[in-house]
Amino acid sequence: MPEPAHHADVVIVGAGVSGLSAAHQLIRAGVTTVILEAAPYVGGRMSTEKVDGFRLDRIGQLLSTSYPELRHTPGLDALALRPFAPGLLVHSEGQHHRAAEFIGAPGPRRARGALHAARALASAPLVPRPARTAARTPSGTAPGRALRTSRPPARSTPLGSALDQARLGAALARLAATPVRRLLARPELPAARALSARGLPTRTIEGFLRPLLSALLCDPDLTTSSRCADLALHAFARGRLCLPEGGADVLPELLAAALPPGTVRTGVRVTAVAANRVMTAEHGELTCRGVLLATDARAAAELLPGLRVPSFHPVTVVHHAVPEPPLAEPALLLDADRRGPVAHTAVVSHVDPTRAPAGRFLVSSTVLGPPPDDLDRTVLAHLAALYGTPTDRWELLAAHHTREAVPAMPPPHDLRRPVRLLSGLYVCGDHRDTSTVQGALHSGRRAARAVLADLGIEPTHTEDQLPTAA
Repeated sequence: MPEPAHHADVVIVGAGVSGLSAAHQLIRAGVTTVILEAAPYVGGRMSTEKVDGFRLDRIGQLLSTSYPELRHTPGLDALALRPFAPGLLVHSEGQHHRAAEFIGAPGPRRARGALHAARALASAPLVPRPARTAARTPSGTAPGRALRTSRPPARSTPLGSALDQARLGAALARLAATPVRRLLARPELPAARALSARGLPTRTIEGFLRPLLSALLCDPDLTTSSRCADLALHAFARGRLCLPEGGADVLPELLAAALPPGTVRTGVRVTAVAANRVMTAEHGELTCRGVLLATDARAAAELLPGLRVPSFHPVTVVHHAVPEPPLAEPALLLDADRRGPVAHTAVVSHVDPTRAPAGRFLVSSTVLGPPPDDLDRTVLAHLAALYGTPTDRWELLAAHHTREAVPAMPPPHDLRRPVRLLSGLYVCGDHRDTSTVQGALHSGRRAARAVLADLGIEPTHTEDQLPTAA
């Protein structure tokens, strides 16, 4: 019997970065592929709103220059990454403490280079830089629009002594030089418990590692698997935290633009799937040889009710236009005191000037967990304390709350959840790997490999040539 006619070899449901990554791998192997996306744009949660010349990310996940998939995914050659420089500032006890960036040395000499970097870090202790004292709120200003900072905040955990910094530098050096397979072989605990069990002083954990990991994992309580936390710190130790130039949506738009014309079809709602067909609300049935679900976890479970839906970390990103930048450098400011809703903040227009119109400045701040009541007033009060400057003239541009922003990864967490459900039916996304852009891209690559294996097609790259997701 002749094979039935089909519209495409593979139909991918969802045009997020995982589905776009999978499409590149399939098309490179000669597999005809169609991507159906319900939204009028690609990217899913990696979207950017345009307001009065500002480019405002809805989630604002941090990237790392050490993410392997950013280098190996076709279509991302033109992606420009804007690093936070000189790196990190930590707000503690009313001061800004400068945290030197640590970048492990790649290649066969990485262990020796990492230890040398650790000694350099230990010999250059973090020097506290006082935050500017905010002026008193002028009379007539709306209550709470600026926090009174004439009285310093209550005492909290400092960053630690030179010995503490040396220990931290040595720990990061060892982490940068440790193969990923050995990190994944460690006992798995909640990240907070694992940090406490590794011999680092409490002040180092609370003053640096906890706020850093909270920002990287979008998990303020550090309930994430210690293996995922180790991978996040491994990426931090070997690269630089950064943002994509132009906004988060640039990354999926580059991936989509590099696909053959007509591959991505937006505004098409998929209502049902099977191993050899999809049903759409607009165009009826589309037959194929395989279906790959590349939606978020909840949407995938609605199409395939047997799929598990993880819990999620909510994220709120608050964007303000400011009359003058509260920091003179493109650094990421972490809050170690945890005396307000903001976990981290930055003058994003310093990091990436394309995100604000000429002559204007953009401050973007991330709130982890449920947003507080009276969000703008509470966030502005906290930002006044963090930056040490009045915020009564700051203009709220947008506040994006995403209730299911980042899939949670509590232990035990399978870093390689199956992407092949049965022959002809596959699933990918950050809920199948790690809850990062790296994990989403890598899961798309894994799913494409599974599709090609079932179609009897040799992939362009073998798995042992691919970097392990971090």
